[in-house]
Amino acid sequence: MSHTVTVSLIVLIYTLFFPLVMELKLWLCFLLAQVTHGVQPPRGQWIAKIPTSIPALQGSCVVIPCIYTYPKPNSNAILNRWRGFWRKGNKIVSTNLPKWKMTNEYKKRTQFLGDLKLRNCTMLLDGVRNTDVGPFYFRIEIPQYKSFSYTKNPVSIDVTSDPQPPSLTLRVTDKVKAFCSVSHSCPSFPPKFSWSRSGTVTHRSKRLNEWKWETVSALTFKPLPADFKMPLNCTVQYRGGKQAMNSTRI
Repeated sequence: MSHTVTVSLIVLIYTLFFPLVMELKLWLCFLLAQVTHGVQPPRGQWIAKIPTSIPALQGSCVVIPCIYTYPKPNSNAILNRWRGFWRKGNKIVSTNLPKWKMTNEYKKRTQFLGDLKLRNCTMLLDGVRNTDVGPFYFRIEIPQYKSFSYTKNPVSIDVTSDPQPPSLTLRVTDKVKAFCSVSHSCPSFPPKFSWSRSGTVTHRSKRLNEWKWETVSALTFKPLPADFKMPLNCTVQYRGGKQAMNSTRI
């Protein structure tokens, strides 16, 4: 078969089948569009993840963790402004707006800790009072989009008058290692510890759940004969000044 005939045959095949191939590709694209029509990425909802109740010591502080979500806007508008408000009824308790005039009841006692751009609406309430039981709820205002009050996701504060005694344990070898621990809801201002005996002291804090924290003070010392006759005391002072103590013997 000559070179001319071969080229002519290729041109003929291309002419006959190229339209069919293109039609098949278009049909497949159309079919794919029909199958995926209406299947969109799941949109968010107006939901706030907040504990329903948090215990807090009177006079101390409480950090209310908060994460909020909202439906994805239908438009392509760029959202770059967020206004957040914590409310108790009609009262505004806290906001991310620095120039907002707060009522005397909560002025200088609250701090908006969350970054609304990251959908974090966490709030700090300091100097907890018996009247701070709530319920509190969060409201978001997005000027380029919508506003919403998360009234179905409120939080209440269980205010306690007196702190519980700390937990106190010992580990005795050639040295004594004592551990004094408390749980609390005020990670911004953790409790302070003092011991009735000197030694090497270390502290650590860890999160137990979404609102509860544990702070531990560890005391290490080499015991003297007099130490076996004296009680070992651990005193904890909370934000606001209230104290609690526990005692043990070696």
